[in-house]
Amino acid sequence: MAERIELTKKDRLSVAWRSTFLQGSWNYERMQNGGWAFAMIPAIKKLYKDPEDRKAALKRHLEFFNTHPYLASPILGVTLALEEDRANGAAVDDVAIQGVKVGMMGPLAGVGDPVFWFTIRPMLGALGASLALSGNILGPILFFVLWNVIRWAFMWYTQEFGYRAGSKITDDLSGGLLQDITKGASILGMFVLAALVERWVSINFKPVVSRVTLSEGAYIEWDKVEISGKGLKTLFDQVNSGMALDPVKVTTLQDNLNQLIPGLVPLLLTFLCMWLLKKKVSPIVIIIGLFIVGIVGHLVGLL
Repeated sequence: MAERIELTKKDRLSVAWRSTFLQGSWNYERMQNGGWAFAMIPAIKKLYKDPEDRKAALKRHLEFFNTHPYLASPILGVTLALEEDRANGAAVDDVAIQGVKVGMMGPLAGVGDPVFWFTIRPMLGALGASLALSGNILGPILFFVLWNVIRWAFMWYTQEFGYRAGSKITDDLSGGLLQDITKGASILGMFVLAALVERWVSINFKPVVSRVTLSEGAYIEWDKVEISGKGLKTLFDQVNSGMALDPVKVTTLQDNLNQLIPGLVPLLLTFLCMWLLKKKVSPIVIIIGLFIVGIVGHLVGLL
């Protein structure tokens, strides 16, 4: 019986270090796939001695991948465990490995932004800025050191956690645990992405539907505004009370759509892109098409 091939701590550290460059070759078609494959190279070299097996491993890790750059670490850990078991003869195929990656990257991406970008970094930045404003050189140094210590510690320990958990997942492939985890993560990821559609996708139809001249007292008369403390206070009170800024109320097609179902058009556009992807249309073609539609729509006054 052949001796089991195992990834040492040194191998896993090498993968973790390379993962810090996950977005080094970010692209619009497959996003972080180049950085992901680059991170996996030390493990692939250790696990597969046949050049053809190495090529096949690199090829499967050049598929689409995109998540928060720090939350990629636990996914890397699970993937390392799956690749290790595959190299040792376990029934782990390409679909299982890619399924875990895709199933985990969606929900983890939704977690990373609020934790790192909107909580930890602003807090550390505020601490460093408060010291810097007082003339203390430790301000920027403290921010740099703390941020990188927290970031690196999180990436390393979550990769190790994923690696340990990944081994347990592969022990129960026959029982369907891997499929259940992937399915649950995929469902959660779809919820997260659906909630972000209205925020990420923006469409504004400019055609004017109606122009209504407002009666006196319904809008702010700018020529009568006094540039004084009392006058500005009155102006702010008028704005807060809901008075219009112009004597003519202009209603666009987008205003009517927003009153009907806010976010309907961005949702439909998202479904259209998903349908095109399902029909094997290249993501690059879709991106170029959106650029063309946007430019032409702006030139004719539609968008």
